[in-house]
Formats: sequence, structure tokens, C-alpha cells
Amino acid sequence: MSQSITLVRPDSRESRVVDEDTTGLDLFGDDTRVVAMRVGDKIVDLATPVASGDEIEPVLIDSPDGLAIIRHSWAHVTAQAVQALFADVKLGIGPPITDGYYYDFKVPTPFTPDDLKAIEKKALQLSKERQRFVRRVVTDDEARAELVNEPFKLELIGIKGHAADTEGASVEVGEGELTIYDNVRRDGSVAWKDLCRGPHVPNTSYLKAFAITRSSAAYWRGDQANDQLQRVYGTAWPTKDDLDAYQDRLAEALRRDHRKLGLELDLFSFPEELGSGLPVFHPKGGVIKRIMEDYVRQAHIDNGFLYVGTPHISKEGLFYTSGHLPYYGEMMFPEMDDEGQKYRIKAMNCPMHNLIFKSRGRSYRELPLRFFEFGTVYRNEKSGVLQGLTRVRSITQDDSHSYVAPEQAETEIKHLLGFILQLLRDFGLTEFYLELSTRDEDGKKKDKFIGSDEDWAMATALLEKVGLESGLDLVPDPGGAAYYGPKISVQAKDAIGRTWQMSTIQYDFNQPARFELEYTAPDGSRQQPVMIHSAKFGSIERFLGVLTEHYAGAFPAWLAPVQALCLPVSDEYLPYVEELAAKLRAQGVRVEIDDSDDRFSKKVRNAAKQKVPFILIAGGEDVAAGAVSFRFRDGSQRNGVPIDEAIDAIVHAIETRDNGLVPGQS
Repeated sequence: MSQSITLVRPDSRESRVVDEDTTGLDLFGDDTRVVAMRVGDKIVDLATPVASGDEIEPVLIDSPDGLAIIRHSWAHVTAQAVQALFADVKLGIGPPITDGYYYDFKVPTPFTPDDLKAIEKKALQLSKERQRFVRRVVTDDEARAELVNEPFKLELIGIKGHAADTEGASVEVGEGELTIYDNVRRDGSVAWKDLCRGPHVPNTSYLKAFAITRSSAAYWRGDQANDQLQRVYGTAWPTKDDLDAYQDRLAEALRRDHRKLGLELDLFSFPEELGSGLPVFHPKGGVIKRIMEDYVRQAHIDNGFLYVGTPHISKEGLFYTSGHLPYYGEMMFPEMDDEGQKYRIKAMNCPMHNLIFKSRGRSYRELPLRFFEFGTVYRNEKSGVLQGLTRVRSITQDDSHSYVAPEQAETEIKHLLGFILQLLRDFGLTEFYLELSTRDEDGKKKDKFIGSDEDWAMATALLEKVGLESGLDLVPDPGGAAYYGPKISVQAKDAIGRTWQMSTIQYDFNQPARFELEYTAPDGSRQQPVMIHSAKFGSIERFLGVLTEHYAGAFPAWLAPVQALCLPVSDEYLPYVEELAAKLRAQGVRVEIDDSDDRFSKKVRNAAKQKVPFILIAGGEDVAAGAVSFRFRDGSQRNGVPIDEAIDAIVHAIETRDNGLVPGQS
């Protein structure tokens, strides 16, 4: 008996009559680029039979869905390898993630680097066995019987209706039927099995390129009160060339790692005596930090903000009023006691800005009223998530709050977004998209949001409107809002294509009510303002970490701690370069002279390692001609440049804030 289906591709629709027992493998099995199929709005295995009237779209291996499928299939093969190699291993969760996957295991001892090599070798062997991924529907009781020795799987069966509350669990169980995937050998015997919703590739011959990348500790279901597991990370790609390209990107990212560069360039450090996540900026890092602060302070003033200042601690009642202690308390450091009065170190500046607003009567004529400060706040980040400057416990924010009438909110958000995008461009970040973070409607965080449904809907719609009208891509982030309102964040791409969350704009209709903020409207009535939070850098620390990686430590001349370095070929030319350095300093250039006893060749190498934009070399011919030789970061050199021309070129590069190549580079 035959049936009609429709094959859907990006550029075509094809009606086809097929036999009643036709599967996706019959349709696409000859094309190994196809790893699954989309039937309606659901992605299913190619072994799934098609039905009359189905609209079927092939899922290609290099599509986002296809990559997730091969990565999840590799996660199964990795788990199979681990259980083949190590006794008493219990299975956790193994979802696909960006660029790869992970799988959690309960093991007697942590994995060593040699263990990871053995796991990778075994997984590669298994992938060559052409094992089929075979889906079976099972009842809850059948699943419990088959997985009786897997305690974490048994727990997942028990929470299958709420799997979305646990990161990664939705790949294992959902709200409907339970399924187990068998890895079946060519002789029909079952090699391994796992609780899983799928889909998977038809067999392991589709899996061409992967690598185990690292392992780490993890808590079951992300809760520190639960068992500690070992998480094995892997990466997987359609081809070996794709894998090689990814590993090259990783190597480049390592070369740019701001933690490594911070030490090499003497920018900052994290003394153990201070504690985790508490950086100190060295003089060279302090130069960059000061430039950033000077820039953004003036930019705020130019954009109508008033500079304010607030203390680092407060009576803790302030943070109950704001809602931070009830809804954000786990991120605040413990209380301090002063003769019975409890104080808290601040994790945010906004409650104190509210007190400034409330310090006297306000009129509609003052709105928008914009406050700004460099406020250092302290957040009790877990040690496991700290990462150099990009995730710290002491956070210096260019923090601002705009108090506006409700009808002014849209215009103010547009104003703030334009301010932010110009700032990012000025610092050399030019590719962006926006992320709209909304409240969690039904997940485990749904009770962490305050305010009426109407207020949330209105604020979310307004931010969405501004985001869409900006012309930038707007990506949803369900559940990512602050407890007091939705937000837009600017996601910027760096020089090697990685995305970083940078600046944020948050709409707050809750704190004005909690602090009873009011202004006198034109009709004489008392009205409640809307409060809009924004941080243009996000934080000084994170932004500096991102910039260091974006530029690989080779900052543009206007940002570089040392903008020019003078190298005399020998000591006899030292007076000449001292005079040159004095002229540069008179023009505001940050210049140093290497008058060390090192050989000249070593001085050049040292200057290159410090990534100084302009190296000025003076030898006999230069002195005779009243000139200097320019040496650039790429190793190229211009000889015999007159001193005045050299100074003008350096000053021009600095004053124009040129974020590209310095003059003379190619």
C-alpha cells in the first residue's frame, strides 16, 4: 500500500508517493550528510517510519540541529567507553553543548589525563564498529528494571515531568513517554544502553571527528548538596578538517588568554593573600583602567548623567527594601554585626541611587534624571565559576540609573542603547547582537521574579520593540531577566569570533514602588517613575579582560600602557633618544627608554614581547640625519623617518583612537 508525503528543502517542495513501511533511511540513507529528519515540528531518527501526509525535511550534519545530534551521539559513545574501561561507574547526564558535549559520571577516583586519553582511544574504537542507535519505548517500571544499577537514571525517571528544571536532563526524559537507546552491534547484540529521548545518528559510522578535551568536577543536578561527579567534556564535528579548525581556534584562544597575558604584560594579578576573584591592577594595567574610566566618565557627562558616589556598605535593611536580600541574597556576602546593627557589603549600587533620588522632592521637569558612578560592588560568586577578570568577586561598574516618566522610557532606552554601541565601537568591538532576557514563566526560577503580569508584559514588549527597531538581531533568553524586570544585553564578537556579554539595559518597575519614589507630574499629582539600569562596560574588570583577548595584548596606541619605546643602538646615542623621549612626553605620549645593559637584539625582542605599538630605534645614521627608525609589531621597519614626522605619526594615531594597524604597518 502506498502513501503520499512531501519532501521539504530550503529551496523546494517535492511530493512523493512511497510504500507504507518507508523510513527516513529509505529516503536519505544514501546521503550521510543527513543525520535525522524533521517531521512537522519534531526532529526524529531516520529509522522512524513516515506517515501519509507528512512533511519531511532532512536535517544536515552541519546544521545547528545536526551538530547537536552528532555531539549527543558522541556523548553516548563516550559513556560507553568509560563504562567499558572503568568498574563501578554510574551514569549521570550527557547533553550536547556549544561546540561539543559533556557526560557526568560517578567514579571512585577523579579521571587523570592518561584516563582521558584512554577514553578517547576507546571511543574511537567503538565508533568504527558501526553500532546502530536503536530507540525503544519503555514504561516507567520497565525503565527502572533495566536501569536498576544506575541510581541517577532512576532519579531522572522520577522527575520526568520536571526535567527542564535540571540542566541537561531534558535530553534524557521529558513529559511524555520514556525511551531507551540501545547501541547494537552488527551481530544484533546490545553493546550498551542509555535512557535518552534522542534523536541520534543511524549508526556510529556517521561519527567522523571528535576529541576528549578535559574533565572537571560537577555536582549532580547542579546542586552542591548532591553527589560530586566527574564531568568529561568532548568536542565533535562533521569532518576531521572541521575538528582541526576548531582546535586551531582553541589554540588561538589560549594564545589570547587574558590571564596569561596579564602576567606576561604585567597588567594585573590575583594574589593568593587576597583571595579568589579579587584582582589587583599593576601600574601598566592601571593605565588602561584609568583610560577606560576617563573615557566613560566624560561620555556619561556628555550624555546627560550626573556623577554621584555611594559607600561600600549599608545597613542590611536597605537590601530588604530593594528586594535584593529576599531574591538575590545568595550572591551577597554574609552580614557584619556592629553592636547589634547588621550591615552588608553592597552587591549593587541601585538602592543607594534610589536614596539620592528620594532625598528631596522631584519634578517632572527634572526627568529624565540620570545618576552615574564608578561603584565597586562585591558578589559571592562560587569559586568554581571564577575566571580571571571575566568573572570576579569585586566588580567595578560604570553603573547608571535613569529615572523617567513611563512615557519617556522608550526614548531613554534607545538613547542608552546608542550610547552603548558607540562606546563599544570606540574600543574596537564592532559586531553585535542583542539578547532579550525575560522572566521564567514555569521553570524552577519562576518564583524569583516579582511584579505583576501586566508590568512584565509591558516592559518586555517595550524592550523588544526597541531591540527590533535597532536593526540588530534580537535573540530570546527566557528566564535570564533580573528579578525586578526584563533586560536587553549587548553581545559583542571579538577578533576571533567569540561572543561576550557586555553591556546591559534593565527595565525596573519594582524598585521605584518598593522605595516609594515619586515626582510631581504637570497636573500636580504624585507619580511613580520608571527606573532604567544600565552598565556600559558591564564591569571594568570584565571589559578589560575581553579587550585583552580581543587585541591579544597588542592594544591600539591610544590604549597601550607604553605607547612608544626608544632603543639606542648603543650608549653613545642615549642622549639623542632622551631628547626624543622628552619631546614625545611633551605631546602626552607614554614613552619609555630601554637603557639596560642588554644586547640590542635582546632589547628588540623584549619590546616585541611587551607589544609596544611604536619602537623607535636610533643609531649613527639616524642621529646624523635627525631621524629615527620605526619598528612595528609585525616586524616591519621604516628607516630614516624625521623626528618631527615620527612624533606627528604617533600623536595622530593616539588622538584619532585608531583601533587598527599603527602607521607603517601592513
